[in-house]
Amino acid sequence: MRFISWNVNGLRAVLKKGFEGIFSTLDADFFCLQETKLQAGQIELSLPGYEQYWCYAEKKGYSGTAIFTRHTPLSVSYGLGIPEHDTEGRAVTLEYADFYLVCVYTPNSQDGLRRIDYRMDWEDAFRAYLLALDAKKPVIVCGDMNVAHNEIDLKNPSANHNNPGFSNAERAKFTELLDSGFTDTFRRMYPEARDAYSWWSYRAAARERNVGWRIDYFLVSDRFYDHVSRAYICPEIMGSDHCPVGLDIML
Repeated sequence: MRFISWNVNGLRAVLKKGFEGIFSTLDADFFCLQETKLQAGQIELSLPGYEQYWCYAEKKGYSGTAIFTRHTPLSVSYGLGIPEHDTEGRAVTLEYADFYLVCVYTPNSQDGLRRIDYRMDWEDAFRAYLLALDAKKPVIVCGDMNVAHNEIDLKNPSANHNNPGFSNAERAKFTELLDSGFTDTFRRMYPEARDAYSWWSYRAAARERNVGWRIDYFLVSDRFYDHVSRAYICPEIMGSDHCPVGLDIML
């Protein structure tokens, strides 16, 4: 089974940049999106053979997640089941016989870390949500988690220390999540890989110079890692300031 996750930074914009061709080429069983920036009914997306599950933000043109899948789920849920966290369209969960799949777009702490307190509340709630699922069956978590975990995960760690996405608090919460029973599949498979990024600023030709951050992930329950056959990043795919990341599993 192939899983793809991509923060498209506005699906309507990416549809004008070849999304449907990219979608076809990647040939995923599960294609997860973040930052769709859509409301219900704003686009008609024809993806033959795929079921579509959308989670919309109440605010127009903001956030939003979706999963397109070839496999009918046993159940579907949107958000975390917590009203204060469920207005921004940040999570979709599909249940299958052998696992849960969670697509997430973690809140950004914003300039000056002005939203860091909310981010910390979200992190605790999201970890509790995943652990409740994990108590039932293994979990696959993917999405833009808005944190570069370690210095190896971004080009200029010293210059970005305590900036949004590389603050001590955000990194510590990611460590806490992993320590609670989850594996960062790409880093587990490639512990020494450098210059492997999934997001680049639009400024200063950052992508051309590969001055980036790895903030898009596939995590799996520790006990599920043996099913992982490949974890990868697709930096050659354009259309967004993020690139797709992927996971192949064998069941």
